[in-house]
Amino acid sequence: VQLQASGGGLVQAGGSLRLSCVASIRGENGYAMGWFRQAPGRERIFVASVGWASGSTYYADSVKGRFTISRDNNRNIVYLQMNSLMPEDTAVYFCAAPCVSTLCKPIFWGQGTQVTVSS
Repeated sequence: VQLQASGGGLVQAGGSLRLSCVASIRGENGYAMGWFRQAPGRERIFVASVGWASGSTYYADSVKGRFTISRDNNRNIVYLQMNSLMPEDTAVYFCAAPCVSTLCKPIFWGQGTQVTVSS
């Protein structure tokens, strides 16, 4: 499985960004997917996840109501729509699989995309 994340950038506080993660998967079975982020000097933490068949979603408390995770199973793409961005959302964002819930331990990781929110 190969994961390619994109969509990061520089945005002002209150703005929006949409991240995308394209998954190159062999076979018919997909994976539950997740997004994590890592701020400078901090550990990587869970942000959101979405199931493969069920589409069930989970979010970190810090992003609930602001971020929305979704997926297009036909194209093996997972999105993270980020609204009302705050400076504390600044981090490198990684997509990962498999990730079913907030306690997931993915084995596949994308390369990360930088999100910077200015105040």
